[in-house]
Amino acid sequence: MPLVSNKVVTIERHIIEQQERSNGATGDFSSLLRDLTLAFKIINREVMQAGLVDALGATGTENIQGELVQKLDAFADTVIFRAMDHGGHLCAMASEENENILPIPKQYRCGKYVLLFDPLDGSSNIDVNVSIGTIFSILRRITPEDIPGEMEDFLQPGYKQIAAGYTIYGPSTMLVYTAGRGVYGFTYDPSVGEFILSHDDIRIPERGSIYSVNEGNYHKWDRQMQNYIDWAKSDIPEEDKKAYSLRYIGSMVADVHRTLLYGGVFLYPADIKSYKGKLRLLYEANPMSFVVEQAGGAAHDGKQRVLEIIPEKLHQRTPLIVGSPKNVEEVERFLNAG
Repeated sequence: MPLVSNKVVTIERHIIEQQERSNGATGDFSSLLRDLTLAFKIINREVMQAGLVDALGATGTENIQGELVQKLDAFADTVIFRAMDHGGHLCAMASEENENILPIPKQYRCGKYVLLFDPLDGSSNIDVNVSIGTIFSILRRITPEDIPGEMEDFLQPGYKQIAAGYTIYGPSTMLVYTAGRGVYGFTYDPSVGEFILSHDDIRIPERGSIYSVNEGNYHKWDRQMQNYIDWAKSDIPEEDKKAYSLRYIGSMVADVHRTLLYGGVFLYPADIKSYKGKLRLLYEANPMSFVVEQAGGAAHDGKQRVLEIIPEKLHQRTPLIVGSPKNVEEVERFLNAG
């Protein structure tokens, strides 16, 4: 991917430049994205200081997914809501941490977009200092404007997203987003308090030599998926194929981020325990699939393109195969082998 070295472009400047290229743009969407980046800066500050300010550990409660809520989960969830509830750009929000949609407080104007977010993906890794991230998805509402958003505004197929992305909090903090016109990466410079364009027009390699999956679930998968994994890690001289390398962090944002930059495939297949898949369609699979597709990659659930799935529930789950187009094709070939 091209790295930017000869100019300084903040994410705010980049958003404005993108807005100027869009006919009929009003600035609402650009303002929405700028508000969102403020939330990411606040979360980044807390993540970086977590071990010093008693922000590690669990709250003792469970979320709608039945998972133990970490303190930073709850903090990030609150920060995003409070940063986005009063700008007048949204008509409602939905978070992986909450059972129902989150209405905009009555004292604020309702806007024409909805925001879905996973406040801290990979939060089970927080206490061991592994990279974690925030994932977001933005849709244009389909109900009448100037009234509270409704469930149907959220239950739209992923191809209707107008923007999606993620922030990864690691050795450096990086924001990656797409508004349907390419994928761009911004690295946070704490000395100036800005996200600076560092990865311009990211393109995923057509094929990679890395597969990323929790292979501990191997015996829970169907035979076709097992056959793919056996093939992926094998040298096959007659096919001029060398064994792929396994890389698995256990934080989806981190694993997909590496896949986006280096190529390969990230897999989270269905299994006998989670036969409908484990990842959340609206908060994880759709936004990450949109980013990867915009970078030239592919995303499927084993039967169809992820972005064409018609959501039925706010917290619907799905299997996911996402990455370089040639690698995704290889997985599908095995899954369709019968």
